[in-house]
Amino acid sequence: MAMMSKTRDLIEGLVREKSFKWALSRRASFEDEYEEMGRSPSGRRKWISDLSSVANVIVGRCSQILDVTMDELQRNFDSEASDAIKHSSSYARNFLEYCCFRTLALSTQVASHLSDKAFRRLTFDMMFAWEAPAAADQPIHKMVDKERTAGVEAFSRIAPAIPTIADVITCFNLFDKLTNSTGGRLTFAIYEKYLAALDRAIKKMKTQSESSLLSGLRLHRGERILEVDGTLTTQPVLEHIGLSTWPGRLILTDHALYFEALRLVTSDKPKVYELADDLKQIIKPELTGPWGSRLFDKAVLYKSISLSEPVIMEFPELTGHSRRDYWLAIMREILYAHRFIQKFEIEGVEKEETLSKAVLGILRLQAIQELVSSVPVKYETLLMFNLCDQLPGGDVILETLANMIASRKLDRTNQFSSGGGMYSISALGILSNLGLVSQVSADDKLLVGEIVVGEMTSLERAVDESRNSYKQVEQAQATVDGVKVDGLDTNLVVMKELLQPMIQLGNFFVAMASWNEPIKSLVFSSLSCFIIFRGWLGYVLVLVLLFVAIFMLLTRFTNQGRPINQIKVKVPPVMNTMEQILAVQSAISKVEELVQDGNIVLLKIRALLLAVSSQATDRIILVLVLMALAIAFLPSKLLLLMLFLEIFTRNSPPRRVNTEKCTRRLREWWFSIPAAPVVLERDKEDKKKR
Repeated sequence: MAMMSKTRDLIEGLVREKSFKWALSRRASFEDEYEEMGRSPSGRRKWISDLSSVANVIVGRCSQILDVTMDELQRNFDSEASDAIKHSSSYARNFLEYCCFRTLALSTQVASHLSDKAFRRLTFDMMFAWEAPAAADQPIHKMVDKERTAGVEAFSRIAPAIPTIADVITCFNLFDKLTNSTGGRLTFAIYEKYLAALDRAIKKMKTQSESSLLSGLRLHRGERILEVDGTLTTQPVLEHIGLSTWPGRLILTDHALYFEALRLVTSDKPKVYELADDLKQIIKPELTGPWGSRLFDKAVLYKSISLSEPVIMEFPELTGHSRRDYWLAIMREILYAHRFIQKFEIEGVEKEETLSKAVLGILRLQAIQELVSSVPVKYETLLMFNLCDQLPGGDVILETLANMIASRKLDRTNQFSSGGGMYSISALGILSNLGLVSQVSADDKLLVGEIVVGEMTSLERAVDESRNSYKQVEQAQATVDGVKVDGLDTNLVVMKELLQPMIQLGNFFVAMASWNEPIKSLVFSSLSCFIIFRGWLGYVLVLVLLFVAIFMLLTRFTNQGRPINQIKVKVPPVMNTMEQILAVQSAISKVEELVQDGNIVLLKIRALLLAVSSQATDRIILVLVLMALAIAFLPSKLLLLMLFLEIFTRNSPPRRVNTEKCTRRLREWWFSIPAAPVVLERDKEDKKKR
């Protein structure tokens, strides 16, 4: 450990002395650095013809930080990179990425790198250079005349190379949040504020984790405290268990939730609600209110098999429920991370890497929350495991991530000699550099990150496919939101119009069965009987399906590019509030009647099964036996033919009189069956409440 500490101090000294000399110089602009490169006698700030002006400046900075010449950097890249990566069409960008990754792997070993303004400027300029890396790109004087900005593609390549700043899965959502007010381009002012807020979030977490909070309960797992709420007496967290309520302080670590109730003796230990163990936990939003009423949407329900009853954590606030939503998201993030670990049986260093990703996601969310406190934030879109739970193909992303974590180790010599080489650094490595985890061993440092020079990793491809699918889902959801209408009566009218083809088909069958037009009914019945008797019913179904498919295909080609025909619905008269209440009451009454009738049918069937009425039971037994014999000995097509004839010829002229008599006798028989008795009992607690 002493040797590792000395090595760390040596690296920090090297970085502090040599890394950012360019930032201490008065020549801070690209133009001045460009001129200096042209007249540098050392050759370290030479010009590489394949690169653009801005890319040459960034590579020159990297060579100073790495303490190697630009020629040596280029030779190392040419020797390590594959032929595909060194192809002339992408050589400049891939070489620039290589220099950036090596530099970031070294410069992020300084624990305070996020608070270093030179580091912030360097990483931003890397994104800026990434957009114009080749010599054929825009010349420097046109690029620096206006304020420098970075696009989403540059951000998604450079930012995830520093796991503190972003990750591959959520970086696009993070970029959208950062550029919400700047037209989709990232400015340095916003980027610097974000890194400053992130640095404060990291220092806050480090202070909390090193404090005496829960020290006796979490030492054996080395838990890190991620968030604390309820420390202010004016804004406590309320714990509801059954009918009891306690104000207190809620603490989230990377393994569990801890609740400390106020006004308890000091010997009482906080309650622990596990997130790391497989206890079938359920965490979801919940409504709370006085005396058990459900009025306020400001709480989170925690339920597991280790608890006799659910626990509800309420986060009171005057307006909205953003405080609850934030806690719901970060609690689920830790829970989902441990479920991911359990599902893919991840252990050891790989487990720490996974938890590190979840921890860094929560830190980034805290920074964004501070940065854009006035703008509503969808917290789950900025947390990796929350987002994968919602994205289409999110399970594929997690499987890919698990495979990457399981195969993280590279050749040690290449890793140390190149400072990261063709790969970005890992989440566990960055947390170790920040001092948020204990110093990792040399073997553990062989973990690599999510970005590879010149290639899309399998994780990036999975995320890209998922994002494309999500765009289609969003577009489809937009159409759904656009056609939603208010009012029960209006929705019923729209539904009736949409079901018109089915209604017309049903009316046709009813007309055929009623024999109001005997000739049409006779033709329909004869043709149907012939089809059933010949066993052609399956072929008819095939023809119907093919007809629908051909219709859809022709419609697709004929209406390509045209908008979908709108359905015109005549809106019913507008009802006032009292009329709406009466309509709802009437609808509820009708539903209640239907439920009552259904219960009566079920109770009469129960009475038949229990032989309450012997005469009715004898008849039903006889019918069931005859049906069983018919099914056993008659061919299926004959049974189907008999069923069809019974349904569609009962109202024909020869059978009409007998059908009326049989229907009357059947109704009388049904009314003669008594219902099975029902006894209503109330719980004792319900009686006490009343």
